Amino acid sequence: MSEQPGWFDLVSVMIDGMIANAGEQEAGDFLHEMGVTLAARYPLPEARTVQDLEREINLLLARFGWGFAQLQPQSNALLLQHHALPAGGTEQWRNAMAAVLAGLYAGWLQAQGGSEAVPLMLELNDGSTLHFRYQ
Repeated sequence: MSEQPGWFDLVSVMIDGMIANAGEQEAGDFLHEMGVTLAARYPLPEARTVQDLEREINLLLARFGWGFAQLQPQSNALLLQHHALPAGGTEQWRNAMAAVLAGLYAGWLQAQGGSEAVPLMLELNDGSTLHFRYQ
């Protein structure tokens, strides 16, 4: 999020209005799709390793000022932790960012050869870190 005055307030008002008009589920679905669209607009180079993927993700997140990610491969899953969310303070803001980031990460993983049938699920939003599972 830009540090310029007014941008955060504008986006917060838009998110609040979206939820008030469409409901939480529909707003979340829309924000997820915006994340997928953002992933297509800012594609990552092909990564040969999980470490390469993590580095490329973090370079782009740093450009946006959106925190950073840690990826942990498991035998049949990829755990992804997103740290240092852009400041927003409210649970509604964190949920909105979680939906956008879920779409962003899903789009990037699919572009790296992942399947659309494999979901990226938010497991925990503890207020400062988002925990996703790609499985």
